[in-house]
Amino acid sequence: MTPSGAATQLQHVTGFIQNHPFDSKPATERTDAYLGYDQSNLYIVLLCWDKVHGVRETLSRREPPITNHDNRPFDSDDYVEITLDTFQDQRHGFVFDVNPRGVQADALWTEGEGPDYSWDTLWYSRGQVNTDGFVVWISIPFRSLRFHPRATLNWGVTISRYIARKDELDYWPQVSTRVSGRLSQEAKLTDFKDISPGRNMQFIPYVESRTFRTLDTQDPTQPRYDSASFQGKAGLDSKFVFIDSLVLDSTINPDFAQVESDEPRNTVNQRFAVLFPEKRPFFYGVRLTGKRGPWNLGFLVADDRSPGLIVPPANPSYNQRAHFAIGRVSHDLGEQSSIGAMYTDREFNGT
Repeated sequence: MTPSGAATQLQHVTGFIQNHPFDSKPATERTDAYLGYDQSNLYIVLLCWDKVHGVRETLSRREPPITNHDNRPFDSDDYVEITLDTFQDQRHGFVFDVNPRGVQADALWTEGEGPDYSWDTLWYSRGQVNTDGFVVWISIPFRSLRFHPRATLNWGVTISRYIARKDELDYWPQVSTRVSGRLSQEAKLTDFKDISPGRNMQFIPYVESRTFRTLDTQDPTQPRYDSASFQGKAGLDSKFVFIDSLVLDSTINPDFAQVESDEPRNTVNQRFAVLFPEKRPFFYGVRLTGKRGPWNLGFLVADDRSPGLIVPPANPSYNQRAHFAIGRVSHDLGEQSSIGAMYTDREFNGT
């Protein structure tokens, strides 16, 4: 198992160190990682050797449900993971996981809290198992990430490999359990030049129509269908990334028929409460999120029709809308602290 001609032009790293079960011991299996980039994408190739051909892998849909309490993206599979700290603030990162079959999972990492797998973005991966282990190819478009608009960039990175049959987690660079945090132990990717996420705009429109007739059986001797009724509905979800690190989301009448349902969970003999992440978009509204230097920004404005639809027609609040506004600004302090302020407002029927 050797890298292709393209991979030999990439930066090579190896010498992975165990995080678990034997902290700071050399990895029991060799892993070679190759990293490179062009103006549009970051590329990672990982050669994961296995002396006894004990690779565990499952071909499943993207981001299978997590049923363990270690927040592993794949319950019983080997996998590799890339964490990118694009702001190099050692607070937040983008996580990309791939199993030996190329199945993806992605998350947002928050230092001190762990991964949030409800986040999804567009990237590419491929995996192949062979007699020496397995190979993973990863391509991450820069337009799927957020980072500062600078001529030269430095990022933080950690690369890990999980060997399922040994319950072994290896890292490059070394990430020790004796040191608090993961991103505080990251390596540096230096001198990124001539890269930009570009103009990232996404529009997801939808149109829905239906026609139906109702059977009228008031006269059993002459049942008939009422005249056909036509109903139509349209909506739009959009995303616009500007200034490279700020994102504007908007939605009007989202198509809830396309919303992913809750994953099945085992609720028997569970020590912890079962969490079902919220996957529904808001109904009407605009949201701005991002980071500018040490400042973290988040604003949300929404229009909610439901309060005026759950009261009887005689109620003065019938068919009235509620308007929400939420804003939060925080400033990073030190390594793991921040200070901020939040504003919330709800207006309904003049109050």
